[in-house]
Amino acid sequence: MSLPDALDPASDASPNRLAAIYIAVLAVLIAITAVGGDNATKDMIRSSIEAADTYSFYQAKSIRQTTIRAMADDFEVRLADPATSDAVRQQLQAKLATYRATADRYESEPSTGEGKKELLAKARELGTQREVSLKRDPYFDIGGALLQIAIVLASASLIVAGPILLWTSVILGGLGTLLSVNGFLLLVDIPFLS
Repeated sequence: MSLPDALDPASDASPNRLAAIYIAVLAVLIAITAVGGDNATKDMIRSSIEAADTYSFYQAKSIRQTTIRAMADDFEVRLADPATSDAVRQQLQAKLATYRATADRYESEPSTGEGKKELLAKARELGTQREVSLKRDPYFDIGGALLQIAIVLASASLIVAGPILLWTSVILGGLGTLLSVNGFLLLVDIPFLS
């Protein structure tokens, strides 16, 4: 059979052409699935690192806040001592006010987003992002695997001219596509994949 005969839609090569187009579509779907899976993995790693960093920053703020409050409490004890001179008392009161204001600022600092309250909310949001990415990943993995198996079966069906292999490929390709789409959209929660 010559090349022009193979391109003729009326020739016997037409089913092979359709199978080749089908295989090409599967290859494109695998590429899209791989990108989705890679992005889910990167997002999971990024949000895990950022969440750990944010929790560490929160803990550092908590330690600083506790230290400052302990120092302020110490100043209050020293202020209660009648032997404390007026000059020292004024210095202690000024420092006490500064320490109390700093401790309060560490609790919540909306302007910078670096108060404990804001840091904890940010860390929880990053944890939620990590969980979503973690949930997406298996759909991409299994969807990509099914699409690859579908390509192998479709290719084998061209060699052995077996319609059973091609239909099995179509079924697996459809399942792989649905799982990949679900990886992007998370429309259905499949318990054993989550």
